[in-house]
Amino acid sequence: MKSLILLITVIIFSFSSISTEKAAAHCQVPCGIFSDEVEFEKMLEAQTTIAKANVEMAKLIDNNSPLAANQATRWILTKENHCKKLITTVAEYFMAQRIKPDAENYEAQLLAAHTLMRAAMKAKQDPSDEVAEAVKTAILDLYRAYEGKEPNFAKH
Repeated sequence: MKSLILLITVIIFSFSSISTEKAAAHCQVPCGIFSDEVEFEKMLEAQTTIAKANVEMAKLIDNNSPLAANQATRWILTKENHCKKLITTVAEYFMAQRIKPDAENYEAQLLAAHTLMRAAMKAKQDPSDEVAEAVKTAILDLYRAYEGKEPNFAKH
């Protein structure tokens, strides 16, 4: 009986500790410390990484070596992680905290946020240049809807 209880405890503990991811979003308490510009810069950096991953994967896929397969897999995982970062940033930073229902252009902000999330989801599935560029366009469109002005970022 004691061994059964120990086994169940180990199994429960194992399943409860499977997810080792940490929340990377800014806080969801009323701290008042936000940097929207930094969040947009980080999203543009993620998009640049997605686009580069697509290029690097294409180079490696034609090479039939184990090393090329390993490197291509690493680029795929990197791209997946950056797409996920974009979706998480939109959901946890912008949707949960920054886009307010009383904003004058609330609907435009929601539409732009949703468009970006869908573009990032599509970029997980499709390694084309057009899809990576659509992610960048969606980030800049969210900026326009959210900030109400044209973006002026360093080249990404």
